Amino acid sequence: LITQLSIFPCVFQAILIFCWVYVRKYQSRRESEVISTITAIFALAVALISSALLPVDIFLVSYMKNQNGTFKDWADANVSRQIEDTVLYGYYTLYSIILFCVFLWIPFVYFYYEEKEEDDGNTCSQVKTALRYTLGFITVCAVLLLIGAFVPLDIPNKKNSTEWEKVKLLFEEFGSSHGLTALSFSISSLTVIGMLAAITYTAYGMSALPLNLIKGTTSAAYERLENTEDIEEVEQHLLRIKSKCRDGRPLSSRDRRTVQQLEERLRTLRRRERHLESIEKSWWTKFCEAIRPLKIVWGVFFIIVALLFTVSLFLSNLDKALHSAGFDSGFIILGTNLTNPLNMLLPVLQTVFPLDYILITTIVMYFIFTSMAGIRNMGIWFFWIRLYKIRRGKTRPQALLFLCMILLLIVLHTSYMIYSLAPQYVMYGSQKYLVQLGNVFRSSLILLLAFLLDQCIVTRTYLFLHKFWFFSAAYYFGNWAFIAVFLIGLIVSCCKGKKSVIEGEVDEDDSDMSDDELSVYY
Repeated sequence: LITQLSIFPCVFQAILIFCWVYVRKYQSRRESEVISTITAIFALAVALISSALLPVDIFLVSYMKNQNGTFKDWADANVSRQIEDTVLYGYYTLYSIILFCVFLWIPFVYFYYEEKEEDDGNTCSQVKTALRYTLGFITVCAVLLLIGAFVPLDIPNKKNSTEWEKVKLLFEEFGSSHGLTALSFSISSLTVIGMLAAITYTAYGMSALPLNLIKGTTSAAYERLENTEDIEEVEQHLLRIKSKCRDGRPLSSRDRRTVQQLEERLRTLRRRERHLESIEKSWWTKFCEAIRPLKIVWGVFFIIVALLFTVSLFLSNLDKALHSAGFDSGFIILGTNLTNPLNMLLPVLQTVFPLDYILITTIVMYFIFTSMAGIRNMGIWFFWIRLYKIRRGKTRPQALLFLCMILLLIVLHTSYMIYSLAPQYVMYGSQKYLVQLGNVFRSSLILLLAFLLDQCIVTRTYLFLHKFWFFSAAYYFGNWAFIAVFLIGLIVSCCKGKKSVIEGEVDEDDSDMSDDELSVYY
């Protein structure tokens, strides 16, 4: 056991390295700030470490039992309880840090830099203003904690709903000695927000990322030729308008507005010209052209994975719709009636350590990259208002904090997403139980509900995620929305043409100073 768990310090180091590279890749070199960089790296790392605790939880409950369904000699009641408590306290610690980041540290740093741009002299004033705005987030956190501490878990029960009674027994056992319902309610609230972010960005990114890899981008030389023609056309249009005032007559207000718009358009086209020229001469462009067949292979692979996830999620949700105790129980089921590919694969991989851990890590990374693809394509919006653009090497500190906040919430939702993809694995891992038929004991995978509560240990992850039935119901409907958005995004991505080779790199609201960073990336 110690030998197998020794891999996790290496995992934590890998997570920190990944977060550092990821944040440094997108932050603006011209506007980079030390505090915002450290905050973004730390917040994203904590989220990923919390998701890395899921396989540990599943591994520990699985390791307590033999292949024949009996508990190992060392796994008595006290030892198993200590192991469960250790995992639970690990969740409490990480989730408390997440609450600290979401409701205190990230808002404070964000508002501090917002004030710094407006008032670049008085640091004390900036700190006071940032604390005043952050107080609103602290109030929201306090309200969530209070609601979670006193919210009633007992709800009206359906008549003869024996399955719900067994589910309630699980929650009562979990809550009697390790309640901390306030923390659970707050984290579940953040998970619901993460679910909305996943529906918005991840679902679309799952279709946009692979199809963009398959389609590729337009040729830099071809775009440059078109851009040159556009520059000539705009210049000629400007000359025609300005020729009206050669005899001393002033331009009309309409012509002046047109000249201003054309001059802005001309500046944008010239910036595009500089970017396209740099890309055309870049060694990175030549390298990408050389590995174009590999990109197509990766695109096909990613679209197959996306379809596999969608099918698994659909079957899992359909199983809940057909066999759960209904809305009042949060659509919870303790077994699986309609199996899906991932639910079958993960218990098999768990027998060869650490294959299941590698697969879950791959799933989390896949969600992050597809989320990032969705955010890059869409930008960060507040309803119909576009707040920030996310661009490689040009992301402002405030946008970087927003980005990591969104990714943190999406990763927080990933634990429930993995449960939706493989419910049996997340609940029990590879545990087996004994069924007595006459005088013969047989062991099998967990299929029968009647023996689960007595003979199998449920992961702390599952109980933490499903402590409140109404959140489970929200996750259930959120999964249907996720599937719908993915299918819509797939249709939209198929209908769209090739992306520009400088997609999102040059916009009319960019300053000419942004061209100073060209040499770093091209």
